[in-house]
Amino acid sequence: MNVLMVYPEFPDTFWSFRHALRFIHKRASSQPLGLITIAAMLPESWHLRLVDMNVRTLTDNDLKWADMVFLSAMVVQKKSVLEVIKWCNDLGVKVVAGGPLFTQEYQHFTGVDTFVLNEGEITLPQFLADLEQGHPQHLYTTQEFPDIKKTPLPRWDLVEMNQYDSMSIQFSRGCPFNCEFCNITSLLGHVPRTKSAVQIIAELDTLYATGWRRNIFFVDDNFIGNKKVLKGEILPALIEWRKGKVGCAFSTEASINLADDPNLMQLMVKAGFNNVFVGIETPDEGSLTECNKTQNKNRDLVESVKRLQRAGLQVMGGFIVGFDSDSPSIFQKQIDFIQNSGIVTAMVGLLQAPIGTRLYEKMAKEGRLVEDISGDNTDGTTNIVPKMDKNLLEQGYLGIIRTIYSPKVFYDRVKVFLKEFNPANTTVTIQFQEILAFFKSIWYLGILMDGRKEYWKLFFWSLFRYPKKFPLAITFSIYLFHFRKVSASAG
Repeated sequence: MNVLMVYPEFPDTFWSFRHALRFIHKRASSQPLGLITIAAMLPESWHLRLVDMNVRTLTDNDLKWADMVFLSAMVVQKKSVLEVIKWCNDLGVKVVAGGPLFTQEYQHFTGVDTFVLNEGEITLPQFLADLEQGHPQHLYTTQEFPDIKKTPLPRWDLVEMNQYDSMSIQFSRGCPFNCEFCNITSLLGHVPRTKSAVQIIAELDTLYATGWRRNIFFVDDNFIGNKKVLKGEILPALIEWRKGKVGCAFSTEASINLADDPNLMQLMVKAGFNNVFVGIETPDEGSLTECNKTQNKNRDLVESVKRLQRAGLQVMGGFIVGFDSDSPSIFQKQIDFIQNSGIVTAMVGLLQAPIGTRLYEKMAKEGRLVEDISGDNTDGTTNIVPKMDKNLLEQGYLGIIRTIYSPKVFYDRVKVFLKEFNPANTTVTIQFQEILAFFKSIWYLGILMDGRKEYWKLFFWSLFRYPKKFPLAITFSIYLFHFRKVSASAG
């Protein structure tokens, strides 16, 4: 059996970092972890190939080689998904589809022979058993959640590693919180299920043995969802693993209550974590109550962010406008919060209601769903009829984006961050791509683009005041190049 695993193309979004990745000659942020994990569960006798359309072009010859195409995607990849399905149908290649997009809305897709939904540890063996008997069904689904301690090592050998800035691994699935707009719990449940330390170390050893020394992203939606296992097993194992190693800085996603646990922050930094994405959403208490973001309430959010930064963790933040509780003052509040907190990478989007969320059900009951969700929460679109005047909301949103990613405001925010950030003394490897990116930043940002005056101010300010943090200043400058490209097309 020849199986082609296809990962559809992402549009150009804030999260893609596509324009920034060009500075280091990489094509995508990270590899399709879901597909290479599924690949590890397939029969050893099968012949497998992977095409990530974000790093190379899918061709007729790729599809003609395959007896079957395995397709996995998120909502934001929907346009590319539809194109791939039609392409397969035209060539007569069978399509097996799974992943978050299809699990939430498989009914909307024609041309797929078999849907293997939810978590593959349960549904994939069912499909394979029926396929061997010659009568695969159209739909495989489950309400159960598997024990991921039985999940095999991903098939790293299928990945063109030199095309990526980061490799992804997973420690846990599920989140203990219940934010109204988030579909994680409907997909993966409320009780975080975890891998063992042995599994995580085996994955890291395999990656390290390939020569990988760059970033590693733990894709958990809330890395600290199970603190007992994390603090008692995983982080001590990571600290031990790191001894004698170079490179491989870790990043992940976590809830803001990480800032309440100094010991946990210390362990994470010692283990090699230097970056964490946090869903801030909004500084407005009424809107936090509305969306049931209980972990963010009744706290000084700016101070929580700064505690993380002082501990040695860069904070990337997610922000939302368009809650029913939002008044027109929210736009300036968001700008002020982002600037005062020094969150350089601030992803701001309009509130959307993904299928499977309590917000979706609520909006459906109120007759306030207007169109399909784009899956890109930073493209200036929403599938909700807002309480605020729609034009006012859209213009306010664009005002935030264009302000926080204007050169002066952005570089001022970088300075706020650099003053606060206390980086760990870890050994990093500087590769040729980083050296090349440095000179490219001088050319594009310091000579060709508008805002070059602000670039040079930050350049020399950080070089002389915080020389150890100077590489970060350059990295953020390159991020700005990407953010400005994307924000110019928003709205």
